[in-house]
Amino acid sequence: MPLFCLHCLDNETDGAERRAATRPAHLEWAVSLGAACRMAGPLLSEDGRMLGSVFLIAADSADAARAIHAQDPYTKAGVFGSVQIHETRWAIGAGKPE
Repeated sequence: MPLFCLHCLDNETDGAERRAATRPAHLEWAVSLGAACRMAGPLLSEDGRMLGSVFLIAADSADAARAIHAQDPYTKAGVFGSVQIHETRWAIGAGKPE
């Protein structure tokens, strides 16, 4: 199954506040994805502040990855100011799908 990298940066106006308010629902949603979510975590500033999110999602197509992303509580709450979704291949590293 194809892998998609979702690179999501918080909106600069109130993204941090929206992220904090929505985080529990977002984490519950991410766990509910099961094996479709190959990796997920926050993007951090040099001083450790959360400023976005990154995901590796297994999906049938870019449209399917976008549909998964649309269900993220962060997306629904307007946390992100910019989102890029690209197909990728896991070439090396622990956890590489077989």
